[in-house]
Amino acid sequence: MPKRKQQGKKLEGEAKVDFDFGLGGFFKGLGDFLDLFSDMAETGESEVTRSGEFKVKGLGDKARGVYGFTVRTGIGGIPRVERFGNIRPSEKGPVVADVREPLVDIFDEGQQVLLVAELPGVSEEEIHVEAQDDVLSLQTTGRLKYEKEILLPGAVDPKPLEKTFKNGILELRLKRI
Repeated sequence: MPKRKQQGKKLEGEAKVDFDFGLGGFFKGLGDFLDLFSDMAETGESEVTRSGEFKVKGLGDKARGVYGFTVRTGIGGIPRVERFGNIRPSEKGPVVADVREPLVDIFDEGQQVLLVAELPGVSEEEIHVEAQDDVLSLQTTGRLKYEKEILLPGAVDPKPLEKTFKNGILELRLKRI
């Protein structure tokens, strides 16, 4: 996916599946995040992505869990964490949903807003986009389903100025109102 960064490098990787839902898992996860932030500061990286997937026994490809997160540091070094995937928390523990949440980047370019979304495995005809004021809804139909509501930096015209889709990457340019 094309990325625009002010400085630093991007590091991608896969995380192992290790679920511990007790208090020990919480502190281990918090410690892992702190280690990640420390490593980013030491190496000058501005973006780190971790992802993985697993299959639920007995359900075959119908229940494939995809999860991940991206940590970005901007001006001032304040980290921003964005999650993606189809695993959602519930009262009974994590649930693998039929709908995935795509990874989305938003760039405020003054009079325009550029939105870049990763939608692997879908065709352009399966993508439905609707903008209303400062909220953009993104959905896909077909075998793989993605869905996300995105808060934009301001109100936009509901019709994209420019829409491109290539190799699973959707780019939308929207005019600010």
